[in-house]
Amino acid sequence: MSDKGYSYTSSGTNSQGNHYCSRDYGSSASNSNSYHYSNSNGSYYYSNPNGSTYYNNGSGGSTYTSPSGNVSHSSGGSSGSSGKK
Repeated sequence: MSDKGYSYTSSGTNSQGNHYCSRDYGSSASNSNSYHYSNSNGSYYYSNPNGSTYYNNGSGGSTYTSPSGNVSHSSGGSSGSSGKK
């Protein structure tokens, strides 16, 4: 375990240019083996040590799932009605 509270378990980049990195946060974390990856198309995904996840599609849209399972979506870049008052 490093002074950052985690140790790297693996990382790399595949032939499509997608990068991944996994970390071990130890047995006290809800998700001890958390990881993230980022894709060549700009999207990325995080699986966090507290059990939450976050996905960004690279086009302004994202999905966050809390440790309790609540899901929230965000869609950026839309030019439709924004409910301006």
